[in-house]
Amino acid sequence: MRVSRLLKKRGFTLVELMIVVAIIGVLAALAIYGVRRYLASSKTSEAKNTIGAISRGATQAYERERTEAEDLPEGTESTEAMHALCESAAPVPAGFVPAGKKYQPETDGDFEIGTSLNGWKCLKFGMSQPHYYQYHYYKNAGKVDTASAAACTADCYEAAAQGDLDGDTILSKFSRTGAINTTTKKLKASTQVYIEEEFE
Repeated sequence: MRVSRLLKKRGFTLVELMIVVAIIGVLAALAIYGVRRYLASSKTSEAKNTIGAISRGATQAYERERTEAEDLPEGTESTEAMHALCESAAPVPAGFVPAGKKYQPETDGDFEIGTSLNGWKCLKFGMSQPHYYQYHYYKNAGKVDTASAAACTADCYEAAAQGDLDGDTILSKFSRTGAINTTTKKLKASTQVYIEEEFE
């Protein structure tokens, strides 16, 4: 009878408490790591989605037929309609990569630069919301994916983003390229986004 009373009043031992505290600590560390990874992943999805939109804009611009405005003498024909890639667009923001902060694009600048044949207007692309990355589009040149950049000398493009999410000067880089098949004259975009230092 006395033994059962002692067992009923018995508390936790120090070892049991330490084990519980250790388990809670491990679970907390995993949760913090998971949340940080989730937040970083949501920021990098901005870059991937935006590059996809720029690449789609380049494809749609190429697929539109273009004709030059001409004064035709009577009894002559106009030049043939053609397909062409948009000329390069200036990086946004110009001159710097946002470091751990968002950049608010200028409403009447930034993505409003260009004409129907070059720049962001040709791509019919723009952003009005703040973003973490510097975006660019280059025709016949590459700046981010060095392997594709070396191969891209004519009839190709690179849509890319660069960012510094944690402000440590190491850049995250994302790129999608496309090239015109010289035989079929069709524009083919890369199947995957090139990624370098994704969570920096």
